[in-house]
Amino acid sequence: MSPARTMARGLVLLLGLVLASQARAMEVKEVTTSLGLKAWLVEDKSAPVVALSFSFGGGSARDSEAQKGLTSLTASLLTDGAGPLDAQAFKRREEDAAASLGFGASLDRVGGSLRLLSANRDEAFELLRLAVTAPRFDQDRFEQRRAQTIASLNQADQRPATVANRTMMAAVFAGHPYGNNASGVRETLQGLTVQDVKQRAASLLNRSDLVIAAVGDIDAAELARQLDRAFGGLPAGPAAPDVPGWTPTAKPRTVNVERPVPQSSVLIALPGLLREDPDWHAALVMVHILGGGQQSRLFTEVREKRGLAYSVSAGLRVQQKAGLLVVSTGSASERVADSLRVIKAELARLREGASDQEVADAKTYLSGSLALSLDSSGAIAGLMHQLQVDRQPRDYLDRRAALIGAVKADDVRRVARRLLRDEAMTTIIVGKPAGAAVEPEKP
Repeated sequence: MSPARTMARGLVLLLGLVLASQARAMEVKEVTTSLGLKAWLVEDKSAPVVALSFSFGGGSARDSEAQKGLTSLTASLLTDGAGPLDAQAFKRREEDAAASLGFGASLDRVGGSLRLLSANRDEAFELLRLAVTAPRFDQDRFEQRRAQTIASLNQADQRPATVANRTMMAAVFAGHPYGNNASGVRETLQGLTVQDVKQRAASLLNRSDLVIAAVGDIDAAELARQLDRAFGGLPAGPAAPDVPGWTPTAKPRTVNVERPVPQSSVLIALPGLLREDPDWHAALVMVHILGGGQQSRLFTEVREKRGLAYSVSAGLRVQQKAGLLVVSTGSASERVADSLRVIKAELARLREGASDQEVADAKTYLSGSLALSLDSSGAIAGLMHQLQVDRQPRDYLDRRAALIGAVKADDVRRVARRLLRDEAMTTIIVGKPAGAAVEPEKP
């Protein structure tokens, strides 16, 4: 490792450890409102700002085959007018209040975020109330949003990395709701109506599985009052049905989506872990050693030593009912086969174990790096929200460093042998690689 890289890494680790100590000092309160709503709160009086992160149970994986895209379209319309305010009037009120409100859909949940000045909280929470209890779904905005969504899908077809991710999800989760990728959404969107959106909103927007986190210049009593005001008008409602469990295939597969591009996008997907798995922190350490940065094995062997790829990394992806370990790389099409050969060799080598130094370095980095991302109240609120979705305890940040620190080299080897299995590998190549054995498949 070069002296410059060693120094840069040391500075990152030092800053991360400093920020980590600050993160551990955060007091996370649980707030229960008079209506029984629960939220996590981190009070921070250093700036007159409040950030709210929240979500409802039931995401796009619950869309039927005939209505793929419905949940995402519904979420995008929630701020396009509500109550007496049409879309333009709603936007003006939002700007006047110096607030920012947005919604979006993931596979498992429909989430929202609100950022506001504490002096304008009454107005900002009123806009949130209108958005979730009285969305208008005007016909003209419905048609505009639908057209924008279809245009975005068409644009995504021109991005190899997006096509690779979409193809990976469809291949890995074939027959499962998580595999409902965008390839068929254009057709189903055309058949949707405003009434479909209204019905989906009615099933989504209830208090049964509402998760809330708040950070900033607001105390528990005021937060409780504002949450009851914003969400109290929603019905209790039934909980969203669970997505079915997923059983990964044990058959290796390589899929090529041919595109005339000079650089191919490549994804290698392996079954991963659910968040509550006892091997989670060992897997974090193992994946960091494998492909977690410029000191990782993949970066060193694939890019730095051989120059086979423009980028290479590995990471864990987690849904409610499934987890993946994904290796991502971008390589000149004529070098894809060589890149894959080296990547697979590194997976096999890690199954034999990692050195004590590699494990120690990974643990030090992971213990401090999370805090580097907590650079705003919105980021902290998002983390507090995700911890609740993942069913982690309120003191998780206090315990995280110790959980990572307890990982041993034997744990890394064990989890590598558990996850890095050639027979469970799905390889997606978007491009026109030379010398790689692939089976053509349409996106």
